[in-house]
Amino acid sequence: MPELPEVETIKNTVAAAVDGAVIRNAIVKQPRLRELVPADFAERIRGAKIIKLRRIAKYMLMDLSNGLTIIWHFGMSGKIRIESALLSESEKHDHIIVETDKGVIYYNDTRRFGLVLLGESAKLRQHHCFQNVGLDPWDANLTPKYLLSKLANRKCAIKLSLLNQEIICGIGNIYASEILYRARIRPERESCTVSESEASEIIKYTRLILEEAIKAGGSTIHDYRRPDGNIGYFQQHHCVYDKAGKRCPDCKCDIAKTGGIRKIVQGGRSTFYCSTLQK
Repeated sequence: MPELPEVETIKNTVAAAVDGAVIRNAIVKQPRLRELVPADFAERIRGAKIIKLRRIAKYMLMDLSNGLTIIWHFGMSGKIRIESALLSESEKHDHIIVETDKGVIYYNDTRRFGLVLLGESAKLRQHHCFQNVGLDPWDANLTPKYLLSKLANRKCAIKLSLLNQEIICGIGNIYASEILYRARIRPERESCTVSESEASEIIKYTRLILEEAIKAGGSTIHDYRRPDGNIGYFQQHHCVYDKAGKRCPDCKCDIAKTGGIRKIVQGGRSTFYCSTLQK
């Protein structure tokens, strides 16, 4: 699933291609995504101007001049690509096509776990997608005091708390492992045991790693591709994710004794960490 850096990369690429464009038409070939695409989707956006691309959590938002916002969530396998003109034949799993005077947006989703919905721009925070969304990683209100207040009564593992979108939004499985590695915190630790200094480290490395990942175009592990068809490159900078059995970059332990980077399953998802450095 695209996480915050991947969604930010997609948003920036789409903005460069079609920001300020007028929507000429839309075609919904398959409305049955995770939620049904609105039956009047094409009618409501036709003729509107794209005035801004932005992101909330893992959602890409396309604000229109008619007071509506197109809400995109890419699920497990959703991808966007931009074509210069409408193709005579679309690709398999091209479910939604938005034609503008600057290019054509194709939404392709093999598994159909994504979302393409409409919301009122002025009331977007009241939309059901965003009612329980936590602070953005760069929100000034994301402080050690805030984070400690959210973790204080949680017995669950800190890794699972980082995945909780009601606390900090946008962090997914890949980056949670990387953040905890850089912060030197073991992922199984109970959330309530995190200290103020450790909370500060989590916030610092959350911002730093996400910024690094955005600069690298995100991480391509399975399905993710940027709208221009290129992959992301941050996977080349992963310290622990998907590196079970290998030595982490900051460790000089005897790998024959420690077994190197370990892999465990938390909440049905793989977690990777260094048992020597993370406490």
